[in-house]
Amino acid sequence: MNAPERLETTCSRAWPPLVEEPLGEWSLRWADGFTGRANSALAVGDAGRPIGDALRAVCDFAHDRGIAPMVQVVRDSPNERAIAATGWVPATHHGAGHEVAVFTAPLTTAARLRGFRVAEPPARAEGPDVTAPRFAVHDEPPPGWWELTLRPGEDSPAARQVLAGGKVGYGVATVDDGVAGVVRGALVDDWLHVGRLEVAPGFRRRGLASALMGAVQTWGVEHGTPHAVLQVAEGNSGALALYAGLGYAPHHRYRYWVPAPGSCKDSTS
Repeated sequence: MNAPERLETTCSRAWPPLVEEPLGEWSLRWADGFTGRANSALAVGDAGRPIGDALRAVCDFAHDRGIAPMVQVVRDSPNERAIAATGWVPATHHGAGHEVAVFTAPLTTAARLRGFRVAEPPARAEGPDVTAPRFAVHDEPPPGWWELTLRPGEDSPAARQVLAGGKVGYGVATVDDGVAGVVRGALVDDWLHVGRLEVAPGFRRRGLASALMGAVQTWGVEHGTPHAVLQVAEGNSGALALYAGLGYAPHHRYRYWVPAPGSCKDSTS
């Protein structure tokens, strides 16, 4: 595998599906529909068989488990060109975005502290003063973490199992004992995988997102991790600007592909 493919394998281990089966160096993944990453075939390296046979195996695996067939593949890679040549098409309908940018950053002392400049809350004409936010990273999900982390319609046993898999740090910003923001960090090998950064609507534009990134990066450094990686949809301009400002640099991109209508029949039926 090349460097982008190796990093995609690392990221997949930071976001573990409920069921995973090898297909050569590819990986078939299922998590009851929670996220594309955990419910697609990771098409990296050599599938160990002709590309058409590999894609039929992807279809069979998906059909057997009640999810739509889909592959995740590094953009402009030989695997992507081979998949496109079979008639598969970009998954432009994918709700979270079918093209994703992968960013990395070194977790030096400067990088871990860069996020801790928190904007003061705006003055209020009336009402009580806002307590300064507090930031922490926990070994277990603190109260309120799941409620802000999981978006409407996402909460399920599968979602909680995916997000709790592996060595995870549950970052939280609290204000007056209420959860104002969350982030998830997962340790895999020498990498800190950062995801699920979310700030409650009433607390946005106050620097909490940057401070949460600083907190989870510090947690990664404390666990001896020298690098951080994150994945963000290409169309999420706000997140892209935030991460660039925190010192993250583009590493590669990946895309989701799906079979053309009617082309992915279950060979086992």
